Amino acid sequence: MQNKVVHTLARALQEQGLPTLRFNYRGVGRSEGVYDEGRGEGADALAVIQWGRARWPDAPLVLAGFSFGAMVVLRIAAAAQPERLIAVAPPVTRAQLQDIAPPLCPWLIVQGEADEQVDYREVQAWAARFNPPPLLRLLPGVDHFFHGRLHELRAAVIDPPAS
Repeated sequence: MQNKVVHTLARALQEQGLPTLRFNYRGVGRSEGVYDEGRGEGADALAVIQWGRARWPDAPLVLAGFSFGAMVVLRIAAAAQPERLIAVAPPVTRAQLQDIAPPLCPWLIVQGEADEQVDYREVQAWAARFNPPPLLRLLPGVDHFFHGRLHELRAAVIDPPAS
């Protein structure tokens, strides 16, 4: 929740007039529970979405996640039915993402080409499996945490290039 990439995503969505919620998954920070390999964390995210929909019933639902959070939003997209989905540095080699159905909404993947944790070529190959494929924005020289390059993440979210 306190990660600079997550903050940048939230601010970029707020700039577009969207209410945003950031939260820690179970077992992170002061949250209760223990890590559940994405299963329980998906349930956590769906509970937050339910709360947000009650709080802002007319706001469009945009799901955004970074790294593990990208995996979670991709896994819950079918249940949540967002209007848009943003996955930043999704860990595509994890088993939890191998058999997901593509989101039924426009979706964007933002991936750094110098990411030391998620190889951009694996993200490219994974994204190419979907029909239609997501909009994939590769950022040359950008590492996993977007050090010194958060402005490029913001720009990709606010004004994604045409596919």
